[in-house]
Amino acid sequence: MTPPTILILCTGNSCRSHMAEGMLRAAAGDLLNVRSAGSNPAGYVHPLAIKALAEIGIDISTHHSKHMNEFLTQDVETVITVCGNADQACPMFPGQVNRYHWGFEDPAHATGSEDEQMEMFRRVRDEIRRVFEAYAAGRKDGKASF
Repeated sequence: MTPPTILILCTGNSCRSHMAEGMLRAAAGDLLNVRSAGSNPAGYVHPLAIKALAEIGIDISTHHSKHMNEFLTQDVETVITVCGNADQACPMFPGQVNRYHWGFEDPAHATGSEDEQMEMFRRVRDEIRRVFEAYAAGRKDGKASF
């Protein structure tokens, strides 16, 4: 059986959605097919997002920025938006059953030295981690009850 696709959306698909994708994929394993995209992709994954996840053992260095329209012809069971703009721009996807909005501050707007910017990336990373690990645990519990 093919695992359900979870699509995590953000506006730029450069930070929050990639961090969430990496964490949910790590937490859910083969249970879910986790992808991310943006309504207005930045064209890159922010280097500090890659660094923040590497600090906790998750490699997103091979990720790339994608437009949400790439998924309009695919079965997407659940759409999770992680920023307000993506929530407003989000279309319905084929097979979509669930839609959640869990907004997080955009660390790409952090200012100051790289160390100061990393503080914000780490804080947002840890917030995303708590939410998406809890979501994965709930999905695993639900799978066990079938």
